[in-house]
Amino acid sequence: MHDAPVMSTQTPSPMSDANRLPPSLWAASAIAGPVCPPLDGDARCDVAVVGAGFTGLTTALAAVEAGASVIVLEASEPGWGASGRNGGQVNAGMKISPSEVVSKFGKEAGDKLNTFVGGSADVVFSLVEKHKIDCEARRGGLLFCVAQKGKLESQRSICIDWAARGAAVRWTDEEETSDLTGAHGYLGAMADMRCGRVQPLSYARGLAHAALKAGARICGNTAATGLSSENGRWKVSTPHGAVFARKVILATNGYSGFHASGLSPKLDRSIIPIASFIIATEPLSDNLRHSILPHGHCTADTRRFLYYTSVDAAGRLVFGGRGLLRDPRDAQDFAHLQAGIAAVFPQAKDVQIAFRWSGRIALTLDKIPHLHEPEPGLLMALGYNGRGVAAGSALGTAIGQYAVTGDASTLPLPVSTLAPIQFHGLRAPFMAAAFSWQRFMDKIVK
Repeated sequence: MHDAPVMSTQTPSPMSDANRLPPSLWAASAIAGPVCPPLDGDARCDVAVVGAGFTGLTTALAAVEAGASVIVLEASEPGWGASGRNGGQVNAGMKISPSEVVSKFGKEAGDKLNTFVGGSADVVFSLVEKHKIDCEARRGGLLFCVAQKGKLESQRSICIDWAARGAAVRWTDEEETSDLTGAHGYLGAMADMRCGRVQPLSYARGLAHAALKAGARICGNTAATGLSSENGRWKVSTPHGAVFARKVILATNGYSGFHASGLSPKLDRSIIPIASFIIATEPLSDNLRHSILPHGHCTADTRRFLYYTSVDAAGRLVFGGRGLLRDPRDAQDFAHLQAGIAAVFPQAKDVQIAFRWSGRIALTLDKIPHLHEPEPGLLMALGYNGRGVAAGSALGTAIGQYAVTGDASTLPLPVSTLAPIQFHGLRAPFMAAAFSWQRFMDKIVK
């Protein structure tokens, strides 16, 4: 018999400024989120999830649908972190090629991981359809555009690699890439029709509504402050009480060292959190709308300091890329993206910028998501390298099933040892210098 979550009648307590959802296009246009009162005393459940982003919410949804009682602890509100602040691209695949995955993990495990990531976008669109999530979902494909001649062969090789595995991808030459994007300067692209876009905050809030409807409990404004094991059960401490659970999943990704600081210092130091910056224009005029991504594709490119773009349901150009290691302070911190619009879409260089925002993503040194189980009953998943909409949703779904069944064959990638990155504290100045170098190289290398 499962421990049933205790339902709360307490109204939400006021949020601190640090926990409020920051302004963004997504915050301005998202569907309403559910009311998630904070924890109001000790509670027991089968599965406790820390973090209400894509990974945490899909974990909770899968676990409760499999018959478990689930409590989700969120320091702010569902989608507060990168899940509600990313570019909204639903991106199948990873940063490395399928052949590299097989080389790293061996044929059996590598093929399993490739099948998983190749189908990760399917998970997102299936969840949207199943739960009728109103999130502007569109599966129009994504163009991985080549900005430098030196990257043409490697990107074409990745395209051939995926196509050989039956993926819905094809190569577009310079002329077709220009026609499909309306962009300046791209030499070709891999068109990946498995991909698409969503309004990410609406998607996260829709997942939260679905999890609550299925029977999960989501405690907002409830930071997890401690984690310990007592008598065969896990205890997650919060300022409002403790949750006792058979299984705990940490799903805090790029915010592991922020809102979940101290739960697992090794986890905090196992990834490099960086800020991804995004701007969105006012709605484009009809003429511009027909010349910029006219067929509904998204784009990402091969620059060292990459750009990614899409057009939202209201016709706004969404233009993102790497930013600073720190969070932005003013509009000037986004000047490189406005310059990027002028370079990639010169026809839109004078369109007013309506929104500027950022979110933290988690980079791993091997460019692969990490799954850790340092102790029985404690699972950690993070490190999507900027592709967390699809990968986080798919991995969370698998983790939720595993948490209930204990069947490790449902996990799509091997559980790895939790190991901090060496000299982690020195990574920030190193990355800042590397970013400056990458920007310089993008300007001089064609």
